[in-house]
Amino acid sequence: MSDAPKTLWVLHGPNLDRLGRREPEIYGHQTLADVDAACTDLAASLGFTLVAHQSAHEGALIGWLYEAADTGAAGVVINPGGYTHTSVALRDAIAGIDVPVVEVHLSNVHAREPFRHVTLTGAVCVGTISGLGVEGYLAALRYLAGRPG
Repeated sequence: MSDAPKTLWVLHGPNLDRLGRREPEIYGHQTLADVDAACTDLAASLGFTLVAHQSAHEGALIGWLYEAADTGAAGVVINPGGYTHTSVALRDAIAGIDVPVVEVHLSNVHAREPFRHVTLTGAVCVGTISGLGVEGYLAALRYLAGRPG
């Protein structure tokens, strides 16, 4: 049995570093630091450490998915941002790891422009949460923390 801490990962895609400033009527007033702090606090209360990263670069997100898998993460919460609708490479990376991934979106993508209704990445995740704001991240972490494994 390993003494390594159990970890959950949160990956934020493009433009999420602008939370609180970018279209707050859609994405809310909380910043990325607020989101990460809430996730870190919840993960700790569930007995996990949290690793959180943000990048506008598709390759960085893919690399972190592989790192999460290679280091034995219990699960990954990902908000791929605009890559949700366009990235076959990110979709293939999620499909290619043996770690449960939950896709999260702050806004309800199904109540927005039609192109946002298609999620290439969500099809290979264990679930998707959309429209609950920061609470969606927390719900995803609770779900992943409760999975057997």
